[in-house]
Amino acid sequence: MHREIAEAPAAVARLLERSGPELREAGTFLRRLGPPVVATVARGSSDHAATFFKYATEIMAGVPVASLGPSLASVYRAPLRLKGAAALAVSQSGQSPDIVALLKAVREAGAETIALVNAPGSALGQVAGREIALEAGPEKSVAATKSFVASAVAALAILAHWIEDAALAAALDALPGHLARALEADWSAALEPCRAASSLYTVGRGPGFAIAAEAALKFKETSILHAECFSGAELIHGPVSLVEAGFPAFAFLPDDASRPGMQDLCRRLADQGAALFAIGESPVGTVLPHAATGHPLTEPVSMILSFYRFAEALSRGRGHDPDNPRGLKKVTETL
Repeated sequence: MHREIAEAPAAVARLLERSGPELREAGTFLRRLGPPVVATVARGSSDHAATFFKYATEIMAGVPVASLGPSLASVYRAPLRLKGAAALAVSQSGQSPDIVALLKAVREAGAETIALVNAPGSALGQVAGREIALEAGPEKSVAATKSFVASAVAALAILAHWIEDAALAAALDALPGHLARALEADWSAALEPCRAASSLYTVGRGPGFAIAAEAALKFKETSILHAECFSGAELIHGPVSLVEAGFPAFAFLPDDASRPGMQDLCRRLADQGAALFAIGESPVGTVLPHAATGHPLTEPVSMILSFYRFAEALSRGRGHDPDNPRGLKKVTETL
C-alpha cells in the first residue's frame, strides 16, 4: 500500500499520456450524444470515484448522474429504459460478475457505455461500448489507492473534453506535480486521537463528499475503525448528536462554493468538543496540510492522496497490516 500510494503521481501522468486520446474521444462522443442523463456502474472505491464524477458533472455540465444498483441486473433482472443515455462503469479489476452483468444490461437497454478499467481486456471492458485503460499499473494492495486516484482523474478528463473546459484540462495536466507534493503532507497530528478511537465521522459536500466517503471506507478497511461518512448538510439532521468530547471528525473543505457552509459545520463540531481535523481552510480545529491545486475539482484528488499516506500509517499504529486487511481480498465477486 505504501509503495502504490507513492506511485499515484506517476500513474496519473501515465494515464493522461497513454489514454489521453481515448479520454478525448469519449468526451467528444458525449458532447455529440448530448445525453439527458448519465448512469454510473461501480462498487466500493470505484463507486466513490463515480460519485466524484456525479458531482463534477452535475456542477459543470448540468446533466443529472445516477448510480445504478448492480442487483438490478444480477438479482432482480429489472427491465431498464436508457435509450439516449450514457453510462460510465468504473472498476479496478473489471471482473465482478454483478458489475459486468449490469453494464451489459445497461447497454442492451439503449445506453452508450464507457468503462474505466485498470485491467485492459477484462470482462467489463468486453461488454462496454468503449474501454479506457486507467494505466495505474498492477495494484496488489487490497485497499485501492492509485487506481482510485486514476479513476477520478480519468472521469474528470472525460468531463473536461465533454464540456470543452480548458481550465479543467490545464489543471489535470498540472496535477501530477501537485500530487507529488501531496505525498509530503504531515498528518501525524491526527494519529494519536485516531489510534485510540472506536468510531469517527468524515464529512464533505459535493466533490468533497465523494472524497470523504472514500476516506471512511479506508478507515474501515485498513484500520478496522468504524467510520461513517455524511454530507455536511445531512450530518446536522441527527447524526451530529453522537458527537461529544474527543470524537474524531475529518472535514474535507476544497476551495469551492461549499466551503463557507462546511466552515459553519466545523464551528458546530468544535463547539460540541469534537477532535476536528480539517483538510482545507477552517477557522477551527486542527488544519491538516494538503497540496492546493488551484482548481476546485482537482483539489479533492490531492486531498485523498495525503489521506492515504495517513491511513497507511494509522493502520500500522493500530497494530494492523494495511496490505492484508482481515476478511478482504483484492477482487470481490458479488452477485
